[in-house]
Amino acid sequence: MVTNYEGDNIELKDHLPLLPIRDIVVYPFMILPFFVGRESSIQAVDHALTKTDRLILLSSQKDMKAEAPAPDEIYEVGTIAMIMRMRKLPDGRIKILVQGLSKARITAFTQEAPYFMCKLMKVEDVKLEENNVAANALMRNIREQLEKVINMGKVLSPDILMILEDIKDPGRLADLVASNLNLHVAEAQTILEILDPMERLHRINDILARELEILAMQNKIKSTAKEEITKNQKEYFLREQIKAIKSELGDEAQKEGDDEFAEIRNKIAKAKMPEEAEKESLKQIARLEKMHPDSSEASILRSYLEWMCDLPWSKTSEEKIDLDAALEILNEDHFDLFKVKERILEYLAVRQLKGPGMKGPILCFSGPPGVGKTSLGKSIAKACGREFVRISLGGVKDEAEIRGHRRTYVGAMPGRFVQAMKQAKTNNPVILLDEIDKLGGDFKGDPSAALLEVLDPEQNMNFRDHYLNVAFDLSNVMFIATSNFLEQIPAPLRDRMEIINLSGYTQEEKVAISKKYIIPKQMDENGITDEHINFTDEGVASVIKGYTSEAGLRNLERKIGAICRKVAMKIAKGEAEQTHIMSETVFKLLGPPVFTKDDEKETDEIGVSTGLAWTAHGGEVLYIETTKMKGRGLTLTGQLGDVMKESAQAAIGYIRSQAFELGIEDDIFEKNELHIHLPAGATPKDGPSAGITLATAIVSLLTGTPVSKDVAMTGEITLTGKVLPIGGLKEKALAAMRMNVKTIIIPWKNKKDLEDIPAEYREKLNFVPVKSFDEVLDVALVGWKEKKKKKVYSRKETLPPAAA
Repeated sequence: MVTNYEGDNIELKDHLPLLPIRDIVVYPFMILPFFVGRESSIQAVDHALTKTDRLILLSSQKDMKAEAPAPDEIYEVGTIAMIMRMRKLPDGRIKILVQGLSKARITAFTQEAPYFMCKLMKVEDVKLEENNVAANALMRNIREQLEKVINMGKVLSPDILMILEDIKDPGRLADLVASNLNLHVAEAQTILEILDPMERLHRINDILARELEILAMQNKIKSTAKEEITKNQKEYFLREQIKAIKSELGDEAQKEGDDEFAEIRNKIAKAKMPEEAEKESLKQIARLEKMHPDSSEASILRSYLEWMCDLPWSKTSEEKIDLDAALEILNEDHFDLFKVKERILEYLAVRQLKGPGMKGPILCFSGPPGVGKTSLGKSIAKACGREFVRISLGGVKDEAEIRGHRRTYVGAMPGRFVQAMKQAKTNNPVILLDEIDKLGGDFKGDPSAALLEVLDPEQNMNFRDHYLNVAFDLSNVMFIATSNFLEQIPAPLRDRMEIINLSGYTQEEKVAISKKYIIPKQMDENGITDEHINFTDEGVASVIKGYTSEAGLRNLERKIGAICRKVAMKIAKGEAEQTHIMSETVFKLLGPPVFTKDDEKETDEIGVSTGLAWTAHGGEVLYIETTKMKGRGLTLTGQLGDVMKESAQAAIGYIRSQAFELGIEDDIFEKNELHIHLPAGATPKDGPSAGITLATAIVSLLTGTPVSKDVAMTGEITLTGKVLPIGGLKEKALAAMRMNVKTIIIPWKNKKDLEDIPAEYREKLNFVPVKSFDEVLDVALVGWKEKKKKKVYSRKETLPPAAA
């Protein structure tokens, strides 16, 4: 017999329905509500209400996730309870209020479906003698500890201390405290199964002591973290709590990857940085650990450490230098360019002998657009077995693009060279500095001056980027530069580089390059094959001559691509027959030629001479036209630069001084105005190589002698009639060949440059070296030699006998 809270005497039964419960252990004299949702549990409750005087056995599940626990998954010791109230809920569940009455042990399961029925045996606590001193001491200590626990912030029922004061039974006090401590099921079940009240008291006392230690530590953590907390640092406070707990528990060393800082340190170790860089990285990560993770400076430091870890401080790509294989690669990728290929093979041969310690030269490929400067860099990287990175320097004006920004700036980034090293992922790539002649400069600094350190083999081993603020070794990098205008590169920077000139291509070379490289590439890009199109040499030559006038190949590639696209459109329409690209086909597909014979001189003309000029796009042919009219003075038109204006003045000065010898009337300059014009007036023209061309046109005009249509010339004239040397002879020769010029007059001192011109050029062109302007007139003016002889004889006739 037991008594419930209403004072009723209840006779306990030895055969009751079982209600498995989760997450909690019910003790005798404990009153609490339950939600019952499982169908088997609802039926067990109904059975208790109707057949067992509202008595039911409550026993905890070993696995709280199990929906239908087996008998062996339920603890043997439970609590007989009385269902005091029951209410059905709209969702089908029921809510019951129960009071624990007595402990009981399950001896057998008499039914498992549709709900559990079991035989019980009541379990009694061990009896203690009244006024047991040890029990009273333990009970008093438990009350005091529980009061401390509540004072330190543990959330418990506010009335529990008053209730404990009235409880004199040791077992009941232990059960009441245990039911309020929110213990794990396993630990609470252990206490339930202990039948000795003294032992239960000792266990509760130990649990309270442990709880006090945890609460004390939690308060310590809160007080430590509170000193640094602000209104927006809630997350930081939580992290500090975790850190302090780990420190006290000796669990500071986490698995790699779980701890951000441990992961960064691991990356720093793997990067194998130099001592200075590693020391700086560790210093910055130590600062980062002390910062709030959401602060702007913490974000900057994270980015900095990522850059430091990602740079290839010690990663080197393996070089396999094979000169034969390298030559094969260069020949596959590029047609002709024999001197350039020879210089590249020399570099590789020296590197093969000297090894990685070689401080290589910085090669600079100079030439017009489209001749293969950039693709040569890629081929060199391929031949060396290195990574290739291209840095475009066109329009760069800020020195920070080279040296990097200081980390004090918002959005600071390393310079382009550090970025290139990260992109290459090795410390010995081939870096191509494209368009180095297009570097600018303004109030933010001079990037060309910053490049001096990068390109100097004696300095770049300790290149210091402003963003990194540590030295990075660039001495293993092979630098290659490209440019169109060498004159635009500052002299100190140009001095760091070895210049290799690349001139344009002849028509025959363009045909060969088209058949080997351009046509297969364009056919592949436009989805056509040899079954659809057939390019003949005649057709390709028509494209080159009629639709392109350039030193390089870019416009030619565009025109061939246009032909391929038009053929692809025919195929898409169902016209499956093969298209043969002949001269007539080219005209039909591309329309009228852009360059025709109207651009060439077809007859010998008076006052019109043919000059040759060098531009960034290759050689160009210039026609200089002159005329005279009544008046006085000199007019120059055609967007001429200062140098060409001075050349015109010098030419006229020489001609006036030699007027009698040239057969020009003395007063012709007093009665006539000379007008010199270079067609295509909107195009700027300048350079020190048009002097003899201007003088020839003027002499032709004033003497009425035509200039040969087959002769072009280049060279500067002095006031004494000497012809000065020029540059870009090969490019000018190519331009002359495009316009069907047969003879080129060149300065005598440029005779040595003829060795640089391939033999096939020299066979097609007649180069005439001259020292003085008289020799120019003999070659350029039609019938001038005969005229000159007559002038000499007529002069002798007019002079006195002694003078003659």
